[in-house]
Amino acid sequence: MKATRANFLPEQRFVPLRPALQEHLSKLGVAVTPENFLSICDEMLLKLLKETFERIGANEGSIWLLDQAKEHLVVAYNSGPNTAKIMGFKQPVSKGIVSLVVASEHAFVENQVYKNAKHSKDLDQKLHKTTYAMIAVPLYFLNEVRGVISCVQLLDVEIRDGQAEATGETPRGFGPTE
Repeated sequence: MKATRANFLPEQRFVPLRPALQEHLSKLGVAVTPENFLSICDEMLLKLLKETFERIGANEGSIWLLDQAKEHLVVAYNSGPNTAKIMGFKQPVSKGIVSLVVASEHAFVENQVYKNAKHSKDLDQKLHKTTYAMIAVPLYFLNEVRGVISCVQLLDVEIRDGQAEATGETPRGFGPTE
């Protein structure tokens, strides 16, 4: 049989199965949770994520997934020196820039993000650092936003006389290189 465009169109008999397939795929998407995310990632994907975060100059790169109740974003993957402190961190979906990215389904890129009133300082306080620059993009999986991929550059912070003070070098931020 000669290959034609008509040969590649779905047959009408399969069209009624489309909703069942979409429902099944949706259930698969819901089955991926912050707790089991790493178990479905192979070594190649994890290496790709780590190398990508390093190449763009991120101190920390994270994948945040919505929990089952869709009330929190939970860090399900992190690459960087603070992984032990960041993994499992929960951010309410009502708070912070990563939550805005999920709600709006729009990417966010900003240097000096610590000046942004919408930035949540909860994770910064846990790490005793300040987020200087951030890239955050919606994570789509099986036709739905299910989380956020974020990359950050951090400033070291020291408390002196009750005030936070930056120490060390200021990151260059995210943007074009010269």
